[in-house]
Amino acid sequence: MTKTLETALSDLNRLSNLYDFLAQRFPRSGVAMETPDGRAYSFEDLRRASGRIANCLVAMGAKPGDRLAVQVEKSPEAVMVYLGALRAGLIFLPLNTAYRESEIGYFLEDARPSVVICSPENLAWVAPLARRAGCRRVETLGEKIDGSLLPLAAPHSDDFKTVHRGPNELAAILYTSGTTGRSKGAMLTHRNLASNALVLHHYWHWQKDDVLLHALPIFHVHGLFVALHGALYNGSRMVWLSKFDLEQVIRLLPSATVMMGVPTFYVRLLSEPRFTKSLVSGMRLFVSGSAPLLAETHQEFTQRTGHAILERYGMSETVMLTSNPTHGPRKAGTVGHPLPGVSVRLVDDQGQSILGQLGEQSAIGGVQVKGPNVFVGYWNMPEKTKEEFTADGWFKTGDMGRWDADGYLALVGRSKDLIITGGYNVYPKEIEMLLDDLPGVEESAVIGVPHPDFGEAVTAVVVPKAQAQLTEAALLAEIRGRIANYKVPKRIYVVNALPRNVMGKVQKNLLREQYSGR
Repeated sequence: MTKTLETALSDLNRLSNLYDFLAQRFPRSGVAMETPDGRAYSFEDLRRASGRIANCLVAMGAKPGDRLAVQVEKSPEAVMVYLGALRAGLIFLPLNTAYRESEIGYFLEDARPSVVICSPENLAWVAPLARRAGCRRVETLGEKIDGSLLPLAAPHSDDFKTVHRGPNELAAILYTSGTTGRSKGAMLTHRNLASNALVLHHYWHWQKDDVLLHALPIFHVHGLFVALHGALYNGSRMVWLSKFDLEQVIRLLPSATVMMGVPTFYVRLLSEPRFTKSLVSGMRLFVSGSAPLLAETHQEFTQRTGHAILERYGMSETVMLTSNPTHGPRKAGTVGHPLPGVSVRLVDDQGQSILGQLGEQSAIGGVQVKGPNVFVGYWNMPEKTKEEFTADGWFKTGDMGRWDADGYLALVGRSKDLIITGGYNVYPKEIEMLLDDLPGVEESAVIGVPHPDFGEAVTAVVVPKAQAQLTEAALLAEIRGRIANYKVPKRIYVVNALPRNVMGKVQKNLLREQYSGR
């Protein structure tokens, strides 16, 4: 870590509010956000609009420390609401736009927000849930600059004295996906988010003239805290897309220098013949995260464009933890080195640290982390919080990984995905990598399902490439003899697609439900 970065991180002990941290870097002039339909918003527009919204929220009775729940479609105005919430000292609670009544009902009952903002078309079913949870107000914001909130905010003053909250006060609560049980609200402080923005600014070498192509959702760490904060802190223009649209991305890439995406974005770009090296000649950096990127995609992207996609590793509870370098080798199948100020260790089943020997690959271990970016706990879940931290203060991520010979971290799966068959441990990633390398295989997912003799049976679900004809017998014949017998799947199912959540992660819980008992 450079002395400059170390000093800047230390200065965050005096942090007043995440908004002030970001806004101090806003240029006096220039476009902050522009949309494909020609709308443009300056940094001054963001300051003034967030001030009006902050005043409006306070007029509704929202007080510092209250929660503001927001489930709206992506728009520049949604960003203004986020910034206004920070300025008013509220705790921002972004909710996935795909969530429906039972899910939203749970989040509102758990977080008890004082104000809820939803899409106009969802008001009829959100309002009763909000009232049941004791919410003071329910307002609406539409992606077409409609809804009740903006007219309410319009008469208010642009000027708003940002509320002092301090580095350890909560800035946001992000609910985990809940794929393994009850969703948990990860509590993130102003320092958690500011420290990560600061570190990524230095580590990814943001440039003065960078332009970010923003096509990610903003209810998630990647789009809201990594991409948005990165551009705001750098004072960079954002080309703002409501979602990933291949035609729009192809048209707008020449005007950008940085793009952040999930693996699906890059797969779709590679399927387009117009996606060429000349199209992205002005690009500086492509970043991928939120789900594993296939090594094949990484390699094909480099061959096509000359750019190596930068893979990194983060969580709702920690924002970013590790990253491949911007200046140095970006290794497919790894998530790079720990970021400055972040500590990462691998531990075995007894909690002992696993270290790789120089020039060798380490054993697989549980990933544990420490750093100023690591959350302070789960909302209303003190026992779960205690359970997920070690006695010496390390957060147990639930991921499994190993160090490669050059000290890059490679993730091999989630600890909950570990398969124990006949007393042997099987890590799904090892088998998935083997299957993915076979001719005709697009991708795969390996799970464990209950088995009367072995406890769990290794089971693979495989997606073929276009026009490929795959059979279970042929696939099994290919991998037998290449891995230990206990790792060979008992069954292989060939399907058209794997189930994924909105961020592109394969939902193995659904696969386990589907294939158990077969």
